[in-house]
Amino acid sequence: MGLKVEPSGQACGARVTGLNLKADLDPELVAELRTIWLEHHVLAFPGQFLGDDDLERFTLAMGGFGEDPFFAPIPGRKHIAAIRREADEESPLFAENWHADWSFQKYPPAGTCLNAIEIPPLGGDTLFANQHKAWEALSAEQQARYADLVAIHSAKLPYAPDGTYGAKDKGRSMDIRPSEAALAEQTHPLVPAHPETGRRGFYSTLGYIIGIEGMEQSAAIAMLMELQQWQGDARFTYTHKWEPGMLIMWDNRSVLHRATGGYEGHRRELHRTTIAAWTGHLT
Repeated sequence: MGLKVEPSGQACGARVTGLNLKADLDPELVAELRTIWLEHHVLAFPGQFLGDDDLERFTLAMGGFGEDPFFAPIPGRKHIAAIRREADEESPLFAENWHADWSFQKYPPAGTCLNAIEIPPLGGDTLFANQHKAWEALSAEQQARYADLVAIHSAKLPYAPDGTYGAKDKGRSMDIRPSEAALAEQTHPLVPAHPETGRRGFYSTLGYIIGIEGMEQSAAIAMLMELQQWQGDARFTYTHKWEPGMLIMWDNRSVLHRATGGYEGHRRELHRTTIAAWTGHLT
């Protein structure tokens, strides 16, 4: 049986079956998966039940490991982090705001993989927002407002010692490691061309974006707040429903994502890797 691709019917996302990700992936299959990925932005592989060796092998095949700052890896691994919440945990939900992973890096990751380890019986959906669609739905006049802007990115709001996940964050089961390194800044175009498809779209959003080059700060934040509402509009989103044994991968260059709750009293754990940048700077 060959690959079967079932689009979600929403703004992005597809379900891919007919393959065994525990087996070695030949170059032809990898190329086919990358083509499907670039088309649908978020791929879900149900019923795989991968171990950590399998997850690492898949990540290497799809482009290699990206750099993961501020997360401690799980024991015995260098490139896998646990996105975990215990059944009785009361700390604020992790990653509940729209973002693109590690957009504050000079060479941000092309993608992210999440492998289901323990899935609660309800809740815990992951939301995605297609940023090509968000850009293309604007009028020409609106596009002209944003087209040439350069965004200033930083991890300081979440990961600095005094940030959201810094010293004041208590009772969290995830092993987050805030540091002064989060204060660094990096610029990227607000609306780059995708380095593989050339299609333009918004990259990242308010949170990791802390300002706009050449714009007064209060005006920049007001604009970014307005834009954030647009970027996450329901017309551009896909709601991913998790299943036991499922792996998903998404393109950080074309979608935003965020976590949701609704599984209080149940444990949830996913193992996460990042896929290294396909090319250099976004342009």
